[in-house]
Amino acid sequence: MTKFGYTLMTEQSGPRELVRYAAAAEEAGFDFEVCSDHYSPWLVEQGHAPYAWTVLGAVAHATSRVGLMTYVTCPTMRYHPAVVAQKAATLQILAEGRFTLGLGSGENLNEHVVGEGWPGIQDRHDMLVEAVEVIRELHTGELVDYRGQYYQVDSARVWDVPEEGVEIGIAVAGDRAIEMFAPLGDHLIGVEPSSSLVEGWNDVDGAKQVGSEARAIGQVPICWDPDRDTAVKKAHEQFRWFGGGWPVNADLPTPAGFSGATQFVRSEDVAGAIPCGPDLDAVVEAASAYWKAGFTDVAIVQIGDDGQDRFLAEAAGPLLEKLRAAAPGDAG
Repeated sequence: MTKFGYTLMTEQSGPRELVRYAAAAEEAGFDFEVCSDHYSPWLVEQGHAPYAWTVLGAVAHATSRVGLMTYVTCPTMRYHPAVVAQKAATLQILAEGRFTLGLGSGENLNEHVVGEGWPGIQDRHDMLVEAVEVIRELHTGELVDYRGQYYQVDSARVWDVPEEGVEIGIAVAGDRAIEMFAPLGDHLIGVEPSSSLVEGWNDVDGAKQVGSEARAIGQVPICWDPDRDTAVKKAHEQFRWFGGGWPVNADLPTPAGFSGATQFVRSEDVAGAIPCGPDLDAVVEAASAYWKAGFTDVAIVQIGDDGQDRFLAEAAGPLLEKLRAAAPGDAG
């Protein structure tokens, strides 16, 4: 059965608003909620970047049913993996077992702020492998000493460890990343609806199989509004960064850089890639690319802070009905 999620997008909303939206999304019927973990917005027009882990702690208490997830945390530069292990364990306890730790190799936009530069992709992948090893060891609750190429952990122990542990999802985008991370992760996080991601993951020795043991989680941006022109304008203003693709998005360092890189992206370009306006069937069509590719979970991103309340009150319920009716195994 396909599960549908709501995105708490820290780049476009303040912390109190995000907690309110989280509670409303649970009430609307979403199955899970994912939260971005950014130090900066993609574009100045978005205007926010509260600390995701504080937000999620509050969300854990404001909700009682929905799954929670970071989408995604980079545990290699801005955060030491030993610190990620501690806060993930604490959040799992607060969420009473509803939390999944989503991890990825990060973006320059968020990680350069600590002044350590921006490594090449292979180094970032190697760092993420070590980070996952550190987190896994610390989540045993045992005393850990770790000596790797990138990280050292000296007599560390996470004292408050949840009984159910913390499952880890890992974002992958290519064959090499799949080969490296499929044996280390509990779940696949995909940046595009490609069946090759799921098939490649399932083909790796030692990987938990998507569809039985593992989830494959994707994300679809939309801009719902009763007026299509308003929706297109908002999507262009706040989400034109999306058109660069992840190889570009990973390397640009600042919102000003994204603004410059997207200065020639037109409104019609954005509207051609993102469902805009009141047509819920268009959203279903966009989301269907994920379940057709074998994904088990799809998170919706409603673009823009203004309009979230109306989307959740008016559109979310009917949209979820349409999504569940269309998704395989969900009708009836």
